[in-house]
Parts: sequence; C-alpha cells; structure tokens
Amino acid sequence: MRGATQTKWLVAATAIALTATACSTSSKSSDSAASGGGTIAVQLGEPQHGLVPQNTAESEGTEVENALFAGLIDYDFKTNAPTLRVAESIETTDSKVWTIKLKDGYTFHNGEKVTAKSFVKAWNWGANQDNAAEGLPFFAKIEGSDELAPGKDKKPTATELSGLKVVDDKTFTVTLKAPFSQFKTMLGYNPFYPLPEAFYADPKGFGDKPIGNGPFEMDGSWEHNKQIKVKRYENFPASDGKAKLQGVTFKIYDNLDTAYNDLRADNIQATDKLPISAMSTVKSEFGDRYIYKPESGVGYIGFPIATNPAAFGKPEIRKAISMAIDREAITKTIFSGTRVPADDFVNPLIPGYRKGAMGDAAKYDPAKAKALFTEAGGVPNNTIELGYNADGGHKEWIEAVGNQLKNNLGVEVTFKPFEKFGKILDALGDKQYSGAFRMAWSMDYPSIEDYLRPIFSKVAIDNGSNYGGYVNEKFETLLDQADQAKTDDEAIKLYQQADDVLIQDLPYIPVYTYMSSAAYSKKIKNFDTDAQGRMDLAKVELAG
Repeated sequence: MRGATQTKWLVAATAIALTATACSTSSKSSDSAASGGGTIAVQLGEPQHGLVPQNTAESEGTEVENALFAGLIDYDFKTNAPTLRVAESIETTDSKVWTIKLKDGYTFHNGEKVTAKSFVKAWNWGANQDNAAEGLPFFAKIEGSDELAPGKDKKPTATELSGLKVVDDKTFTVTLKAPFSQFKTMLGYNPFYPLPEAFYADPKGFGDKPIGNGPFEMDGSWEHNKQIKVKRYENFPASDGKAKLQGVTFKIYDNLDTAYNDLRADNIQATDKLPISAMSTVKSEFGDRYIYKPESGVGYIGFPIATNPAAFGKPEIRKAISMAIDREAITKTIFSGTRVPADDFVNPLIPGYRKGAMGDAAKYDPAKAKALFTEAGGVPNNTIELGYNADGGHKEWIEAVGNQLKNNLGVEVTFKPFEKFGKILDALGDKQYSGAFRMAWSMDYPSIEDYLRPIFSKVAIDNGSNYGGYVNEKFETLLDQADQAKTDDEAIKLYQQADDVLIQDLPYIPVYTYMSSAAYSKKIKNFDTDAQGRMDLAKVELAG
C-alpha cells in the first residue's frame, strides 16, 4: 500500500506513504533542460526497500515503479476503469480460466523482449513464500498457490503455480481456484508486472537498479536517502505514449516543509505531498497549478489486536476510541479541508462505498465514548501510545487525536514517532510494536475488495498488510462468497457485508479519506496525479 498518497501503504499515503531521508537541492533541474524534452526533479519519500514490483506495498516505491514498468492494464485517470496496456486482450467465459494475449513492441530496458514467460516467471517468484514478497497474497487465488505458499513453518512443495501456463510468446492462461470476477481489475497492480531474466541472477542488486519495461529507465543506481534518477526509454512503444521529458530526478526528502520550500524556489518542479503548513496558502500561491481532487486513500488509527489484546482486544474499546475522535475538527482545523471525515472502510471513489456506513462508530460523541470505554474496562495503566511516521507530516493530527482521547476518555496518551514510514512498517511486521498506530491505504486497483482482503484477511497477516493481526471467520467466508459472485452487483453486496463485519469489529478506525493535494512549478505543464496519488510523469513537458 500502493499503501498510500500512494498504492498500497501511504507514508503521507498512501501516504500516505512518505518515507524519506533527504535534502534540499540548490540546482534548478528544469533549467538544465537538454534536447529532447529536458529534465525535472520531483519530491519523493525514501522507499521501504528494493524496487522489485512483487515486493513493493508502499507508495514511494510504487511511485518510481510506475515510471519504470508497464503492466497488463492501466486505470483511466477520470473513471478508474481498467484499460488494456501491455495486454492485447484479457478474456474469460467463467471468471475462473483467463486467457491473456500480449501486444507486440514492448521490451525491457536491456533490450530483452517482453513475453508471456516474463509475466509467468515473475508471478511464480512473487507467489513463492521462500521469497517473502509482500505481493504474495495477490497470487493466492491462482491454482497451485497453496503448494508455493503452504504457510508458516512449512516448505513449498512446488516451484511454479500450476494455474499458469505459457501458450506461446504472446499468450498465457491463468486458472484460478474458483471464479473471481475482480481478477482483470487486479492486473494493473505492480505485483503483476513482468520481470526480465536479469532479475533472477541478482534480485537484491536489481532492487537498486531495476530493469523495467516502462516509459522511463534507470539513470544510474538508487542513491539511498538522496535521489533516484530515471531517463526516457527511447524504445518504448510510441503507441503507449513515449515520455515527453528526457529525465526525472526523484529527490528524497524526510521533511515535507523542506520539499515545499524547494518547490517554491523551483529547485524541484512538483510534489504530490504537501505539508500541513502549506494547506491554508497553497491555493492562493499556486492557483491552477494546485491540484485538489478526491484520492483513493483512507487514513486510519490501527490496533495491534494480536500482540496487545489486553489494551485493544475488545471491540468496545476500539469503538469508544473511534467515537472520541472529532473527525470534523481534524479535517478542517489540522488539514484545512484537504481531508474528508471517513464514514466507511471503503473510499468514496470506489463502487460499493456507502455514505454513513459506520453509523454511530464514526460520530463524535464524547459522553457515549467515555461510558463505553469505562464499561469495557479501559486500557492497562490507563495509557494509550500512538505511533506514527515522522517523515509524512503526521505529527500534528496524531497529537490532535491524542489530545481528544485524553480529554474525552480520561487516559494518558504518549507518542512514538518513527523516523521513516518503512521503520514503522518493519516494526509492525516484526511484531515489535504494540501501541496504536497511524496507517493509511490507497487502492492497488479500483475494487471494494482491495479495501478488505489485503488489510484485514488471515492470509495478509504473514504475507500482506494485516499489521493488526485481525481474524474473523465470518469476514473470510463473505470475502470468498463475494469473490465467486456471478455479477458485479452480487459481488458488491457480499463485499459490503464483509465491510459490515469490519464496522462491527473496528480492527482499524477510519479517520479521514484523502484529497489529492499536489502542486507544480511554472516550468512544467500537463502534470497530474491519479486516484492512487501517482504522478503521470510520462505526459509532463517543460512549459517553454
């Protein structure tokens, strides 16, 4: 979490995922424009780990991979509908057996041709639990996944997914365990990107200098905590839209105010994550170059239910905390209206969202919250710790939430800042942190299912993004039933029932949904962000 402003977990966010260690730069990148489109610099947070698509579940790494790779499908900027990209066709008669045919003309940046094998071999790698890829849960629906990922303390009994078959260079088939109507929609997410043969010789080294098949290729290796440079891939198919710019430098920052000041000085030309300090003035300063529109992210307070049941194991405690949070005040006062109070686990952009679905759980009611909290027995030592990543501009709103909990529930609240987003993800994943935590999710693909299974299912505990360790068998059953629904309408109704289970249990508390808050310099044009918070850098041009 793409996983958020960003897919996947977001530092800022999604990011929502803002992770970075960085510095200001005094050179004005766009002024060094060379022939053939020029170069620019944009803001980025430090990605969590190597740039391998099958192992990237946060927004910063996804941002770079979006420039370096092209998937089977993409998503329309306005409607979020899946559109064919590398795929010529994706067809099925029963939502269980799928035939995928590829277009001609795509090559990896080392000249290797993109073939059906490029996808099948990459998916097999991602699905093998020995590789511990974060995208593993997304392959769980394919036949043979249980043999490749049998679970903790077990070894794989196969080396390939039996449900993947290469027919010829341009065709492969996918057989799922059961019908899944959302499968095509998933295929634009980065775990489904292809990989070149060079990857398998050195997966770790590949992460610092990935070889993709997208409109940009790496220009040198990733300079950790400093920058990632890419340049236009000259052999990218013109039919897919070659990059207009000659190159882009992703400048890595650990402070959004520093990045914003560099944008104002034209030391960078764009940022899709603005600091809270800019919210009240950015519109007047940047005018039409300020982007403000709905984005797919949801911001949460999460609970380590499995590792700290004494504090957060009771749904009543979690509901009391939810009712003690004044979402209107947070979004209006802290974020100057650039967030919207959340009232569902599903983002409003997604089919299946229901306005007011959370009911009383999302309504600010300090008196009822205190009564429920007291009746449920409170928390040990009458203290709640809130953890957050310090590189994503979250200190202000997390401290505001803490003050509300202190005033409304009568608890002591302490704060645990983590230097980077990747650090808190690592601590949660390793079960080394047991406080409540700030989290956010941005869609990997435009489906209600993507707001449910990747975050709250059993399979996502060891191989995914279920950092709270939440388990509910009714939820699991409803997901499986929804997956196999014969129509989209039937599927949505069943996914909504699964959503209702989350609303009852509140393993996380949805606090707000995101609005895109991006800005760019006068030096560029055609800059935009999609619903996942990703910059569409291939279309950007120098303004003149």
